[in-house]
Amino acid sequence: MKLATKMSTAGVALLLAASMAACSSGVTPAAEPAKSTGATDAKTEAKTDKPVELTFWSLGTNGYEKLAEEYKAVKPNVTIKIQNTADQTAHHNNMLTALSANKGAPDIFMVEIAFLEKFMEAKDKFNNLNDLGASSLKGNYLDWKWKQASSTDGKFQLGLPTDVGPTVVYYRTDLLEQAGIASKPEEFYKEIATWDKFAETANKFKQKTGKTFVDIPGLLFNGLRDQGNEIFYNNNDEFIGDKNPQVKKAYDFTVKGIKEGWVGKNVLWTPEWAKETNDGGFAVMLAPAWMSGVIKGNAKDATGKWMITQMPEGAGNWGGSFLSIPKESKNAKEAYEFISWMDSKDGQLKSYISNGLMPSIPAVYEEAKFKELTDSFYNNQAISVEFAKATKSVKPIRYGKLHDATDSIFKESLSNVQQKGSDPQAEWDSAIKKIKELNKRS
Repeated sequence: MKLATKMSTAGVALLLAASMAACSSGVTPAAEPAKSTGATDAKTEAKTDKPVELTFWSLGTNGYEKLAEEYKAVKPNVTIKIQNTADQTAHHNNMLTALSANKGAPDIFMVEIAFLEKFMEAKDKFNNLNDLGASSLKGNYLDWKWKQASSTDGKFQLGLPTDVGPTVVYYRTDLLEQAGIASKPEEFYKEIATWDKFAETANKFKQKTGKTFVDIPGLLFNGLRDQGNEIFYNNNDEFIGDKNPQVKKAYDFTVKGIKEGWVGKNVLWTPEWAKETNDGGFAVMLAPAWMSGVIKGNAKDATGKWMITQMPEGAGNWGGSFLSIPKESKNAKEAYEFISWMDSKDGQLKSYISNGLMPSIPAVYEEAKFKELTDSFYNNQAISVEFAKATKSVKPIRYGKLHDATDSIFKESLSNVQQKGSDPQAEWDSAIKKIKELNKRS
């Protein structure tokens, strides 16, 4: 989903998401006609209200265009003009430019989690959604997701949560069976329920098949990294990665996998990685819900051979967005009415069914249309249920402005250990030094 890039306005490195992947899990049966439900409980009868046009800068493939059309039946006088882009860096940089110039911002702006901290710094440029009524909706959403766009004291809310990206274990049933390892989701989970068991199973698989168990070091590192209460930065945006035992655990465990030979050497998003996903070059990928669509696209010859189970020791989260309203908007009330309608339980269910956006409203998980949705690519498994389970163990984490740049430095060190045979401790020390220098410059 994400590639290393630079965000020129911020002056720091950020992970660039491949938005088409991030916003599509590949679960794509047709959505049913909309119902007029939502937080505003607007009525559908025609009114004589003056015409209102709302500009909406959206991101990736999300199905919001269809919902905007449906809103016409709710508010005939409101027209939603959507400007959509797949380029996350351009999307967020354009908004930063508009905020700096105090002109050109839309009525509604979609913020991706990787860029959220930069906009939280500029929250004086945005409406506090709590003042527009959002505080009454807080209980509808996953608590950890809501807190990501809240001020530390909870008084300011930058955006309404849209989708989430809880991490799960994607795996090849045929390869596990070749190694004599249980392949049903519940049974396989027992084999990897702790990281110690995960390593034991990985070594068994390697010995039996000669293949790597995990696709790449980076996703393995992420899997452990995201299980703590903090990662690289605390709530004051101070670097704590050198003292956080969860970060060191993630680094050391990834090194263990590299040294024992059960972690693959490919790089995320490369053709080689995609080919191995299709050809069975590895058994396991630790990745977020939206990766389901990427795997389907890359592994067309492996239909029915992939399934999903839970992460060892709990899930993390990678990805997800928020809907915000800049102060420049002259129609903040109407903008809020629209986003609270579109981002309601019914709206999120439709976005999931049509475009695979994993809902951030837990009530959706109890809907029959959600629970009963199966996918033939994943051996007719109800993968929605696995994603929903994963959301329950995610912790609210503040990432910090330099999260992605910091993460890239650690990933570079792990790459050096694997590709160059560098000393792991020397690479760890080098990473810490580079990150501290980065923080001084910033």
